Amino acid sequence: MSKDTYERLPHAGDFEKESGVERVYLSPRPVPTGMPPISTRQLHRYINETYLDISIGQGNFEFLARTGIGSINFIITLLFFFSGFASYLRRNAEPFLSGWSNFFFNPVLWLIIAAIATTYLYYFTQAARQVSIHPPIRFNRQRREVVFVPKKGDTPLYAQWEDVISCVSAGTHINQYAATPDYKLMIGLRDAKSGNVLWSVIPSGNLSLAISEWEAIRAYMEDGTSALPTDEPDELEEGTVEFFHLSRRSYRANYSFVRYVWGFLTIQFFSGWTLPCYISGWVNNRTKAGFPKEVQKWSQPLPTEQHAMPSEELLRESTEIRKAFAKGQNMLDYFKVKFAETTQKSESAT
Repeated sequence: MSKDTYERLPHAGDFEKESGVERVYLSPRPVPTGMPPISTRQLHRYINETYLDISIGQGNFEFLARTGIGSINFIITLLFFFSGFASYLRRNAEPFLSGWSNFFFNPVLWLIIAAIATTYLYYFTQAARQVSIHPPIRFNRQRREVVFVPKKGDTPLYAQWEDVISCVSAGTHINQYAATPDYKLMIGLRDAKSGNVLWSVIPSGNLSLAISEWEAIRAYMEDGTSALPTDEPDELEEGTVEFFHLSRRSYRANYSFVRYVWGFLTIQFFSGWTLPCYISGWVNNRTKAGFPKEVQKWSQPLPTEQHAMPSEELLRESTEIRKAFAKGQNMLDYFKVKFAETTQKSESAT
């Protein structure tokens, strides 16, 4: 985990390796990354020529809900077949149906299942609550400042854009089933008085996508909305019912019927079908915490002559790294950063 306190701010290109997690900093001094400015996590909740708001997308809650429903259904299904198998083995000592009924409807087992479901529901509602009590992070390109309100009623934390701490990390997530690559974009705002850093962690599918998430923010702050790809009017957001059915049709068109039945229909049926999409929609449509009046005033457009300008150091470093890109180097080459072999393989496959 990145530090919560910094005596000295890191710099774009700094590299760390700790407890098997490799981390490269993209900011302070947010130079171009050479990656396309896209957000696959639908983080950009509101954008205009003055500011950009980012917060968690709908697909994140759809995945959380689907995981919870699928896990509980998996446990119940496992209990159903295991109790049937055990009752079959004991059919000579007790009639099959009565033995199966006594086993499957055992109140102790169902109390355990209910406890697991309640625990997951608690953590899900806590995660959903964070969306309503936390305003989004607001990036003001005219002031070249960023503001974050930890929760409703707290004092806003302001940071200079060029001092925002940003890094991408590559590690391994290990659970009882498998070890899978784990990639994150981390954005930290540092309190100049205390040195404490408030982090926002954004999971990503791979290292390139994590960098692209940051590049979208950087491109907006430096070049405005024109630097971002134009949203297609018919583009569907991940986590919605429409996106679910689009994925279903795509899966049916690209795979055999057997794989479609067992690889999509069965899994999605046991994980709630479209119910997680509706739950996600409810979470995201709840009333969000607003910004205090001082932030609203801070967010007002400024006359052109009052717009903050990038520092000479940032302009110089941005020019240097663009020259390196023109010679065929990428950002990691320019900063002489070497990620582990497993990470490099993952990236080359994407």
